[in-house]
Amino acid sequence: MGDEQQRHSIAAEPSLVTDADEVARRESENAVAQFDRMLDMVDEIARGSRPFRLRTSMILELHRIALDGLSAYAGNFRPSDIEIGESKHTPPKAHLVPGLIDEMCDYVMDQADKSEPLHLCAYVMWRLNWIHPFTDGNGRTSRALAYYVLCGRLGYLLPGSETVPEQIAADRTPYYEALEDADRHWAEKRLDLSALEQLLDRCLATQLLSAYNDAKNPAAGSPRDRKLH
Repeated sequence: MGDEQQRHSIAAEPSLVTDADEVARRESENAVAQFDRMLDMVDEIARGSRPFRLRTSMILELHRIALDGLSAYAGNFRPSDIEIGESKHTPPKAHLVPGLIDEMCDYVMDQADKSEPLHLCAYVMWRLNWIHPFTDGNGRTSRALAYYVLCGRLGYLLPGSETVPEQIAADRTPYYEALEDADRHWAEKRLDLSALEQLLDRCLATQLLSAYNDAKNPAAGSPRDRKLH
């Protein structure tokens, strides 16, 4: 099983787990653990324990959690070139990945006080997928990281039971289309994330509305399954 049903990584990597049911179980548990770690990172900012920042080490940590027990490359950049299934984009060569990740982090930090948090969220979600730095888990890690950037830049956890990453994981087609749109613009030497920003804008509105609806629901607060991968 790959990271995504359609736009998935194609790489020669032996899986640590071969049973399909076990893979599904681990992917689900790891996705929740990754999301929880991301929430902890935002909470540290909200409590004033540390300022907002984006570093390569944070990205590798989130990826390690997502692929724990599934890949020998969990928490490490891909060692070779890769393709993305059903995508016209060819990710950069493996030796370029570390530098490109550093540039992505630099962009976010340089723009942190100049750009809208939603733009930075869209940028990270697209750019990490464009770099495709991992053999697997790129989508999950990009969504968790982008949500961290959104909340971390705001300085607090956003309310709502239907979070942006959960909505995207539940219906990936608009997400794939928005990524492809950004890829096309970048191929023309233009950074245009308008399609992805519009998608995230709708998802954010839905999340905040879910918080409002929960506030009026006597059954709110009951345990629920989180679909994040």
